[in-house]
Amino acid sequence: MLKSAIKATVIAAPLILLCQCDTLKSDCRAVAEREAEIAQEPPGNYYVGRRYYVPLTRFWGYLRRPGESWRSAKLVIMDESIVRNPDRGYEPPVKGATFGYDQNYEYTLCGSYTGENAYDPSTDQVLPVFKPTQFNLRNKKPGFLFVPSEEYREDYVTLRPLLIPNPHVCRQAEAE
Repeated sequence: MLKSAIKATVIAAPLILLCQCDTLKSDCRAVAEREAEIAQEPPGNYYVGRRYYVPLTRFWGYLRRPGESWRSAKLVIMDESIVRNPDRGYEPPVKGATFGYDQNYEYTLCGSYTGENAYDPSTDQVLPVFKPTQFNLRNKKPGFLFVPSEEYREDYVTLRPLLIPNPHVCRQAEAE
């Protein structure tokens, strides 16, 4: 029994590595295409934001400057003293809750960082505070945020800019 398990592992290991390599190559190509699109964005005094909703958290999502990669994006908490978040409404467990309906929507935002940080106890993170003055919906289905192979899950925070493969790693994967 142990021998058959070892044999199965020996056979499966290269297949797993092959799949991971193919996933890395695919992610690298998609990220390169996305970054080429981002490089074409018009400069300006605005931010590009991607709503990232995880129940029971206090952060809003990720913000970056136009023309900058999602690698530089910051997870932020919103100061809603001037403008409320587009999805502001009742939160779970209230029946008919609407908070978080815009998961993964992409917005252009005007506003600024306050220079303050706030604590999100659900994720044990201290995050920068952004005070928006305007939200404009840009795209309801913008696709992946960091890498296409990353799976969104509501039960924990999974997305991080560090998931974006380094260009050096991508060149190395393509060469293999």
